[in-house]
Amino acid sequence: MPTRILPAVGDADAIRAITTLLSQLPDADPVAPVADSTQLIDTLARLAAESVDELPEVVVVHERIGPVPALELVREVALRFPAVGVILVTTDASPGLFQAAMDSGARGLIALPLSYEELANRVQAVAAWSVGVRRHLGHGGDVFTGVGGTVVTVSGSKGGVGATLAAIQLALAAQTSGRTVALVDMDLQTGDIASYLDVQFRRSVVDLAAITDISPRVLADAVFRHDTGIALLLAPGEGERGEEVTDRAARQIVSALRSRYEVVVIDCGAQMSGASAAAVEMADTALLFTTPDVVAVRAAKRTVRMWDRLQIRKAEETTIVVNRYTRGTEIQPALIQRITGTTVAATAIPANFKELQGAVDAGRLHELDNKSVVKQALWGLAGELGLVKVPEVAQKSGRSRGGGDRGSVSFRRRRE
Repeated sequence: MPTRILPAVGDADAIRAITTLLSQLPDADPVAPVADSTQLIDTLARLAAESVDELPEVVVVHERIGPVPALELVREVALRFPAVGVILVTTDASPGLFQAAMDSGARGLIALPLSYEELANRVQAVAAWSVGVRRHLGHGGDVFTGVGGTVVTVSGSKGGVGATLAAIQLALAAQTSGRTVALVDMDLQTGDIASYLDVQFRRSVVDLAAITDISPRVLADAVFRHDTGIALLLAPGEGERGEEVTDRAARQIVSALRSRYEVVVIDCGAQMSGASAAAVEMADTALLFTTPDVVAVRAAKRTVRMWDRLQIRKAEETTIVVNRYTRGTEIQPALIQRITGTTVAATAIPANFKELQGAVDAGRLHELDNKSVVKQALWGLAGELGLVKVPEVAQKSGRSRGGGDRGSVSFRRRRE
């Protein structure tokens, strides 16, 4: 059976050299190379969604792949697609890098310039390992496809636009419909999830920052199990410690959570750090909350442009949610869409802080009345994002989408 090999190479010259050698290997079936880390993960996720047998046996990662660093990419592939063997191609073949690559989950390391014999031997060994793993998984009954959980980040265009409240309600909606859910406070200096849910905690996301291999047991020790069933990974009580969570640590934490929970909701706050930027980059859905006023919309536009400049997220891959919406406001969602160049969620969140104030002040946001139009709209947003099954949400929140519900204000977007 031919060995399917997927090269992940960002350099044009390196692509030619690697694909030429791979095509010469016996029983090798190289597939079209991918040029960056995002394309690699998307390709593997799409294949895994069909069947674990559709995944390539070997992935070859070049050291200059981007935007995610090579070792971080190797770790994410190993966590999400355990039946795929990863080979790292690098100019640095030192024992230190070899150990780091093995710790990240690579099955082999090949030094540049490439040698045909070394490449052939390593690909053959890794392919045999991959086939063995798949055979074992196939007899084990439950085959892990590697797709992992859905990661949704919730960011604010500026402070006070309702991102944290929305993140909590999205997580509650997903959990109530039977999903396993983790809620992460990545607003590392000013995170308020613990206050909104009235929890006292000892461990936080900082406790995972220095750990290079986050095992299920280590992860379980760090999260706080809320009464609602949601697993909370909270921001540190001492805001200055947030600097300990680097972008590298954030990638490891998000990957570990994705492998353990069906839905991971991350509150990234309004101030961008390396950790929150990494989370937004890795997210399946990146939400940016704004309110329909000039200052907030300008801030949303700045954030979208910044994400694009820093290659964190393209504008068309960002979804803006309009909070505190009223039909009489001059700035309508369609205008916000044109200004920012993003997608705007069909569900807008109505303005009604009065019904929220009691739950917010008491730190019991999870006990918000089902009749709340704000809660109904946010749970409707969860259904729109695919975090829940819409009939289940409708039943538990006492509403049905599309049935004249006051809590979900929608608009029709013109599609080209």
